[in-house]
Amino acid sequence: MQYRRKELFGSDLKQLAEIARETGLPPYGAKQIAGWLYRKGVVVPGEMTNIPQKVRSSLSQRYSPGLYSPATDVTSADGTKKYLFSLPGCRNIETAYIPSGERATVCLSTQAGCRMGCHFCMTGKEKFHGNLSSGEILSQFRSIPEYEKLTNIVFMGMGEPLDNREELFRSIDILTSDWGYGWSPSRITVSTAGIIDGISEYLERTKSHLAISLNSPFSEERSSMMPVENSNPISEILKILRERERGRQQRVSFEYILFEGFNDTPRHVKELSRILNGIRCRVNLIRYHTIPGTPYSTVTEESAILFRDQLNAKGITATVRKSRGEDIMAACGLLSGSNRDSDQISPEPC
Repeated sequence: MQYRRKELFGSDLKQLAEIARETGLPPYGAKQIAGWLYRKGVVVPGEMTNIPQKVRSSLSQRYSPGLYSPATDVTSADGTKKYLFSLPGCRNIETAYIPSGERATVCLSTQAGCRMGCHFCMTGKEKFHGNLSSGEILSQFRSIPEYEKLTNIVFMGMGEPLDNREELFRSIDILTSDWGYGWSPSRITVSTAGIIDGISEYLERTKSHLAISLNSPFSEERSSMMPVENSNPISEILKILRERERGRQQRVSFEYILFEGFNDTPRHVKELSRILNGIRCRVNLIRYHTIPGTPYSTVTEESAILFRDQLNAKGITATVRKSRGEDIMAACGLLSGSNRDSDQISPEPC
């Protein structure tokens, strides 16, 4: 079996301090390496010119750069781009670049596949192929050609971010620390299907925004399409948010995919306004991107606007998210699933 070196890119300051110690650098060497990796964009140790040659050689022998580039991409008529990354272990993941006016957002994956099993999601229909490392997560941010244009990051791609907590938190630390990329936490949003202990930890450890996939205010209805509801009921999540309401810094939003004839009735408007009363939040209404093999269908734009207006009339701030990239299989999992068996994009034998 071929020996695989550890990867340098994606290491946080604690890990870099240990690497510096192992290779004979003084304590400040950790920030030196971090500066090359995240500020200067240099991942090849031999090019880190303010580090002694002996140390650079040692780093090259022990560590691979660990920065991955997209294998392929597709572009929508509306400017949205979908990138496919093919990672070691035959794992295909997707990243979306979404330009909109002065904003340019990248949508990052945290897992290859997903364990949540949401019935309306293509990624949920795939098998779980493993968690991504912080380096694999951040490669999606750093390696796309539009990197320098980016204004916002959403962890809303393939996988459940709070099911890969440590690598998620490490990625956010690198993105927001002054020794890393120095981004403001307010430019980052993490989306979750609703992992109770993960949400509690996230609110404690980060200042970035939180988006919770809701999709129905009724527990039985929500569990019929989101199995996570059975072990992590939305009622408990709302309780946590209410308990932290006074000191909470993060913006909280609820993602609500509209399915025709299923969760788009006046009864749903009434119950949403009841359960969200007293919580500082907004509801993002999303018209469903139809995917093969599901019983759900999307609502018309007019129906989505009517639902929004009814929520606003009840005192709930709601917006309709504009559909993007429908012509390029923008729903998570479609591009990666269609390319999973392609030898042309595999970096190693499967």
